[in-house]
Amino acid sequence: MGDVLAVGFFDGVHRGHRKILEGATAALTFRNHPSEILTPETAVSLLMPFDEKVAAIKECGVRKVTALDFTKELQGISASDFLAMLGDVKTVRCGANWRFGNGGEGDGEFLRRMGYEVEVVGYAEYNGAAISSTRIREAISHGFLADANAMLGRVWTLDGSVERGKGLGAKMGYPTVNIRLSEFSRLLKSGVYEVYVGGAHAVANFGYAPTMGADAWENRVLEIHFAGELPDFSNGACRVGFVRFLRPEMKFNSIEALKAQISADCRAVFGER
Repeated sequence: MGDVLAVGFFDGVHRGHRKILEGATAALTFRNHPSEILTPETAVSLLMPFDEKVAAIKECGVRKVTALDFTKELQGISASDFLAMLGDVKTVRCGANWRFGNGGEGDGEFLRRMGYEVEVVGYAEYNGAAISSTRIREAISHGFLADANAMLGRVWTLDGSVERGKGLGAKMGYPTVNIRLSEFSRLLKSGVYEVYVGGAHAVANFGYAPTMGADAWENRVLEIHFAGELPDFSNGACRVGFVRFLRPEMKFNSIEALKAQISADCRAVFGER
C-alpha cells in the first residue's frame, strides 16, 4: 500500500500547509526556492531554514520527508518524468495552485489521469483571503506581526547569536543583550518589537541605533531589554519570537529623548513598573 503524499514548498508550514499535511504519511518538498534559479535577482526571502521546515512538517505527523534541489534541469523535465520522483504513492494531497513539470503542465487532474488518487485541499483563510507564504512575508515586512502570526498559527521566530555590545544601553539604565540574527531577518522591518525569548517577554530594537552617532551599528542588530531575570544565553545562541511591532526605528535629537521613548516602549510591553 502506497503513501499518502503531501506535496508543496511549505515555507513557514503555515495553517494552509498544515491542512495539506494532515493525514499524510510522506511529504515531497524542495531545499531551495525556485526563484533562486529562475529570478535570482529577486529571489524570495524565506520564512524559515530548511531543517526547521522539515522538523515542522514532521510535527504534523508525516513520517518521511523527501527534498529535491530545484535546478534548471528539474524545471525542464516533463510532468510524466516528474512522477517517477514521487515513489510508492497511492494518494497525493496538494493545494489548488500546485503545478509541476515543464511549463507547469502537471496538476491534480493530470495526476488523476495517470492513475493517482488526488485530494486537492482548499485554502485556509484569514480575514476573508487565502493564507499564503507570500502574504505572510508581506505582513512581516510591513510590521503586521499579529497578522503574520495568526496566519502561521504560531509566533514567527528567528535564531541568532549573542554579540558583545558597547555598554551604551546599560549607561542609559536599559541594559540590553545584543543579538546578530540569522539571514532570515531580511524580512524584518527596522524598528521596536515586543519579543519572546527563553520564556520571557522583552522589548527589542532591530536596526542601527542611529541616535548613537559614531557608536551606531554598521549592520542591523537586535538589542533586547528584559524587565527581569535574563534567560540562559550561556551557549551564545537564542531563538527570538516576534510578537508585535511597536514603532519604526528613529533618530532622536538627544539621549534624553531616546530614554523617554524607551521608557514608553517598556510600558507598552511590561506595563507600569
